[in-house]
Order: sequence, then C-alpha cells, then structure tokens
Amino acid sequence: MKALNIVILAAGKGTRMYSDKPKVLHSLAGKPLIQHVLDCALSLRPQQICTVYGHGGEAVPQAMQQYDAKFVIQEPQLGTGHAVQQAMPLLQDDSRTLILYGDVPLIQHSTLHQMQKAGEGLVLLSVNLENPAGYGRIVRDSEGDVQRIVEQKDATPEELQIQEVNTGIMLVPTAQLREWLGKLSNDNAQGEYYLTDIVEMAVGQGVTVHSVQPAQAWEVDGINNKMQLANLERVWQKEVAARLLTQGVTLIDPARIDVRGNLMCGRDAEIDVGCIFEGQVSLGDRVKVGAYSIIRNASIAQDTQIAPYSHIDSSEVGANCHIGPYARLRPGSKLHDHAHVGNFVEIKNSEIGQGSKANHLSYIGDSTVGCRVNIGAGTITCNYDGANKFRTIIEDDAFIGSDTQLVAPVTVGKGATIGAGSTITKDTPAGELTLSRSRQLTIAGWQRPVKGKK
Repeated sequence: MKALNIVILAAGKGTRMYSDKPKVLHSLAGKPLIQHVLDCALSLRPQQICTVYGHGGEAVPQAMQQYDAKFVIQEPQLGTGHAVQQAMPLLQDDSRTLILYGDVPLIQHSTLHQMQKAGEGLVLLSVNLENPAGYGRIVRDSEGDVQRIVEQKDATPEELQIQEVNTGIMLVPTAQLREWLGKLSNDNAQGEYYLTDIVEMAVGQGVTVHSVQPAQAWEVDGINNKMQLANLERVWQKEVAARLLTQGVTLIDPARIDVRGNLMCGRDAEIDVGCIFEGQVSLGDRVKVGAYSIIRNASIAQDTQIAPYSHIDSSEVGANCHIGPYARLRPGSKLHDHAHVGNFVEIKNSEIGQGSKANHLSYIGDSTVGCRVNIGAGTITCNYDGANKFRTIIEDDAFIGSDTQLVAPVTVGKGATIGAGSTITKDTPAGELTLSRSRQLTIAGWQRPVKGKK
C-alpha cells in the first residue's frame, strides 16, 4: 500500500460563528474541532499531515503545536482547490492524499479505513440526505458510475433533486491530484477553484471513481454556526452515552451527561444526572457519582461514592471513599482507601491517609495527613504566607478539634489531640493534648457600638 498523506483544510473564516476565534478552534466535547480531526488523522499512521490555515493568523498552528504536523497558510482564500494547492509542495507523488476538513470534527477512523480499502483511483466519501440543500450533488450515469460533482449554485433543477451529496472528503493519488489541480478553473458562480472539479477530470481520463458512505451521517456534519455546533455536541454526547450504556454503566438520564474527553468505567458504575467528565477519567467498579458533579483528569477506585455537586480535578481517589456533597479536590490531591471528605471541604495538593476524615467546612492545602486522622469542622491549614507556601504534616491517629488553624510549616505528632479553637504555630508532641486559647472573660457593662447620626 502506498504511503498516505493527509491534508486538513482549516482556512475558513467562520463568519457565521460571530466570533474572533478561528472556526476550527471552537470546542466540541471539550476540545477544538480541528483537534478531533488531527487525532483521527494520526490514528491512520500517515506519512505526514499538512494543515492549511488562513483566518486567525497563527492562532491555529500555535494551538496545535503539540502535533507533529506541518502548517501552510492559504492567503487569499480562493476555494478548496486553491487550498489543497498550498500543500502540494510538501507531498511526494508516489503516495495517496486524503483530504479532510477542520470543521468536520467527528469523522471516524473506521470510515477513513474503509476508504483506504475501496481500491485504487479516486475515492469519494458521499452521504444520502433527506434535505441535501447546500451540498454539492453526486452526478452518476445510467450505469451508476460517478461522473462529476456539481455545486448547488451551479446545479440544474434536475440535479438539485439528487439526494446523494459530496462530503468533500476524498482520497486521491498524489501525482494525479497535482496534475488535476493545475487544470482547475474558477469559471463558476463563486469564482473559486473547486476541488470537486477534479472528479470530472478523473472520469475523463478513465480513472476509476469509487464512493464510500459513512456508517453514521453525523460523521460528516460540518460546523458553520453556533447552532450547528450545539446540535452536533448533543449528537456526540448521545453517542457517548449509548456506548456507556452498552458497556453496562448505569446512567440515570442518558440525555444529561457530558463527556469531554475519555471516560472509562468499571462494572456497575452509576452516574446521576448533570455530571461532566473532562480529560482522562476512570471510575472503578461500583463507583457512584452524584448529580451535577464535575470530574476532570482523575481516577476513582472501586466502591467510592461521590455525593452531588462535588468537584474533583487532577486527583487520585482510593477505594471505599466518601466525597461530598459540595466537596472540592483540587490538583495534586490523593485520597487513600476509606477516606472521607465531606460537605464544603476543599483539598489541595495534599495526601489524605487511609481512614482519615474531614467531614465539614475545612481547607486542607499542601498537607500530608496520616491514617485514621479526624479533622474537625472549620479546620484550615494556613499554608501561604503571602509569598511562599509551606507544608503541614498531621501524623497517624491525630485528632484536630473544630475551628483549628494549623500555621505551616508545622507537624502534629502521632496520636496528638488539638483542642477546638486553637491556632497552632509550633510542632505538637505525639499523644498529648495541645491547645491555645485566651482565658474566657466577661466584661461587665460593655455595650455594643451604636450607629452615629449623619
């Protein structure tokens, strides 16, 4: 099989998006449209990928600089044929070139692989639509062979009745693509160089034109405005929900889940309504995620329960933990098995040992908490002095009374008890009670201030 080049056309302005951002950088399922296309392109293991960009200056190549792809600018924009011409100096003739589009984000590997297997010659990806308005029509002869593609503005009334349309995605022998592009004319209603005109040239030279159709029509849906973007987002989320259900995940309402990345679930995982999963997330067996929780780049081990409205970001959670409701785990947090993090508790860059609990209204930042520690309501670690951050260490079996401030750097010894309402600025000994309070006083005759007259 010949080497494969992939050219992604991404130069469109996206006027109907009403945005200063290039159209292909708008997000679907948590990542830019063009990133979906690049990821699919890479799955084909091509010899090279060339992206043609235009509007938005260097925003597109800068946003996608993590990819091993070449970027060439199309300036001015004179049509799809002209766009592909910009990439031709980078392509070797002894290869095949696959044309993709940066605003058609959900094209699937299986469909493109099917195109590769369709045979030599020119391979088109077409689709039949009940309403083909706006698309170029596939014109076939009486034998059913493809003859040409006619754009809507150039079509006759009879041709407008055709329901098989061109998606724009095609696979072409590179040497012939170079030849045909050199013969393009802009003598049409748009005054542009249509890539689709090469089909008629191929037929004229006796080159076989194959056609392939995607498994799902949404694979070739393009984005031109925010309504189309929102609709395709829902289509994709419905597809993701169907896959999860097929794998045995319980979704309380499949219409109310958003996966903006990759979600891996174990057996009997259960997800309530309104949950959002971003980046790489894994849920172990029997994990339950409560309503309206947001989980980003995190792993949750088996039998953990996450109560509603909890936020977990870039964290690791062990087995049999209880989180929330309204808990927040910020980046760098690690909970060992059987840990409890309750309502309105925030954990940041901290390790919480096995069986330890912070059940109410606490902030634990830059801390190492041992096993079986109890952290009372209202406790905070004062980890920041305005310029630098310091670490708090709470050793095994410590008991921290409510409304305690631990001013880092400080260590609470093993089995120590801190009396409620204390501000701890020095290390506390193991196994002892430590507290810091002023003696309670009653000041006789004291009166509250009154508001003065204006």
